Amino acid sequence: MPPELAGYISSYGYLAIFSLVFLQEIGIPNPVPNELVLLFSGFLASTGTLSFPLVFLSAVAGDFIGTTLLYFVFYFFGKTIIAKKPRWIPIHKEHIERLSNFISKKDWWGIYLGRLIPYLRGYASIAAGFLQLKPKIFLTMVFLSAVTWSGGYVIAGKLMGPYWQTFADKIGGTSRIIYIILAALLVFYFVRQLRKWRKSHKDKELV
Repeated sequence: MPPELAGYISSYGYLAIFSLVFLQEIGIPNPVPNELVLLFSGFLASTGTLSFPLVFLSAVAGDFIGTTLLYFVFYFFGKTIIAKKPRWIPIHKEHIERLSNFISKKDWWGIYLGRLIPYLRGYASIAAGFLQLKPKIFLTMVFLSAVTWSGGYVIAGKLMGPYWQTFADKIGGTSRIIYIILAALLVFYFVRQLRKWRKSHKDKELV
């Protein structure tokens, strides 16, 4: 944890925790991952510097409000994005509508699980808005995920106490590995889908 960032959190407390978590949830990167911010915040609660209930509330609120804002941006402007998307992107409005209906009726837990996967957390909210997932479903599951993810890291930081830095260093290294693996899987998936789309498009042209 950079000393300047640690000093910022220590000085501004709950506002700093909320703002750092909120900014990263809307896509603005922090100097360090949110996981470390949350662990350090939990550590401050363990020393009595900050109130644990208020730290927990600030972290969950920053997570929930930030990702909800991202969701609503894509919820209201998703159709415009679809209409102006480049032709080479193999996504069709009809497919998105069918996926939206399917997720709205059956896949409540899809958002929850997506929000628990590093790197894909933000994309889960974007996809929910882009697919016009009903706000009632999204808000319910994203609140649960905020309590689980952000609240869980705060609790871990409090329980770790003075050992939080050692744990944070390990988490930081692990996160980079996870990000690389997930990025590779995403690239593989989209390349595969693009090939399938091109093949189906050529088959239609032959017919």
